[in-house]
Amino acid sequence: MDLFALTRRLIDIESITPNEGAVGDFLCDELGRRGFETRKMPVEGMRANVLAWWPGHDRPELFFSTHMDTVPPFLASSEDDGCIYGRGACDAKGIMAAQILAAEKLRGAGVFVGLLFLVGEERDSIGAKVANQQPLGARFMINGEPTENKLALASKGALHVEVVSRGRMAHSAYPELGESAIDKLVEALHRLHTMKLPHDPDAGACTKNVGSIQGGRAPNVISDFAKADLFYRLVGPADALRREITEAVGDLAEVRFTRETPFLRLRTLDGLPTMVAAFTTDVPSLTNWGEPLLLGPGSIHVAHTEGEFVEKAQLAEAVEIYCSMAKKLGV
Repeated sequence: MDLFALTRRLIDIESITPNEGAVGDFLCDELGRRGFETRKMPVEGMRANVLAWWPGHDRPELFFSTHMDTVPPFLASSEDDGCIYGRGACDAKGIMAAQILAAEKLRGAGVFVGLLFLVGEERDSIGAKVANQQPLGARFMINGEPTENKLALASKGALHVEVVSRGRMAHSAYPELGESAIDKLVEALHRLHTMKLPHDPDAGACTKNVGSIQGGRAPNVISDFAKADLFYRLVGPADALRREITEAVGDLAEVRFTRETPFLRLRTLDGLPTMVAAFTTDVPSLTNWGEPLLLGPGSIHVAHTEGEFVEKAQLAEAVEIYCSMAKKLGV
């Protein structure tokens, strides 16, 4: 299969997290057919990362890596003259195909790179965390995410926050007999909304999103419970931000910091255009796989949408860029 056919074949295998088994099986078969040696790296249950290398070169200095899982819903592939469409077209099955073709092209030039394809990136990076406990001594890792073939200067981190307020139920005709958890949560969110968030001259602003709100019993009942889930995109260390969030909320609610992915500054290479990734990736969970670089075809602006696509020209360009990067790194 050529680059475009391989991209479509990968898209057409549904692999919504945590259902990556079928695409992992296909990759092992397809990579074996292309001459790679492959190994599944068990993660949990039937889920497994896929590791591949060229015979006689099982400790490569450079790995290409991206993820096999996608967000829902499944969207089968289609194409026109300029683009390939479908779930995972740019995030990240087109990237996977480009990395495979680049590895083949590099082999022809006597450069032997490995491949590491991971489960679970869209949810909790569990595949990357498992892989990080089994490093192979690589010097560099090029991770693939849709950056429009620009090299990321940095990748924003993530801070997940739960704000939980509690009150006392009462009949809504007599609000003075109760204590509204919803009112307390609304005030807490207002305080967080007015906070000045950090700004980095290169990475830009830290941003906040209130992703979900729940609470209350019925329209005629003073609420005794309310909860909001927030997501901050980090542009630096989170310690000061954690303190400011906690102080802003005060005694209105309980603040729970449930998960954090750190902000990262990344290596660049001369001659490649750059960008800042406002999204998070597997990179922070792959610290033992060499110095990271982040680049891939496609735009994050269409990832996770019903019209997800990748331009064919960018796919083909990515193969050449990945090869160029490997040579610039001197592997």
